[in-house]
Amino acid sequence: MNTLYKEGDIYKVIAVFGKIFEIKYGYYSENERTSRFSEVIPIYPDFKNSPEYTGDGHPFVTQMQDICPYYDGEQTGEDCFGCKHYHHGDDLIGICKCTNNKLE
Repeated sequence: MNTLYKEGDIYKVIAVFGKIFEIKYGYYSENERTSRFSEVIPIYPDFKNSPEYTGDGHPFVTQMQDICPYYDGEQTGEDCFGCKHYHHGDDLIGICKCTNNKLE
């Protein structure tokens, strides 16, 4: 079990596309928290439920975020990373450049 880090410790601070995100250690679900085998992991922002946008209106996404209706990739994808609209920033955070998802 990982004893070096505890829930709430800072994993990394990411500056990407004009915003700063603080990534902390934690759990994605209560089941992970209560399992005796689970360790704290870096928790990335949930941009689906708490959207963030660049100054020019492009939504932030994580590579592992579920695809939207405008997914455009070579293969049937399950996450944003394989979409041509995904533009990588730092670590696992990027932005969606799809005009359908941009704020007006």
